[in-house]
Amino acid sequence: MTHDYLISLIRTAVPAAVGAALARLASEAGIILDGDSSTALTTGVVALTIAGYYAAVRVLEVRWPRLGVLLGKPSAPTYPVSAVQQQ
Repeated sequence: MTHDYLISLIRTAVPAAVGAALARLASEAGIILDGDSSTALTTGVVALTIAGYYAAVRVLEVRWPRLGVLLGKPSAPTYPVSAVQQQ
């Protein structure tokens, strides 16, 4: 279980890092906004980038499983079915 837990953490952290890196690149592109607008826009862009990146990689991973490496690990975690869930 620990191994699957670590895989799930990696596959969550990598899209977050990609989203943050892309937002950083966008901010260095010279887009200048006032402080409040910049904070709100950055937060929204990071969230959308993370969600979009994760969704795109998961769709591609269905067809080409090796692309799972773009989420940090080439395989999704597996969780055993507990006796409670089987009933």
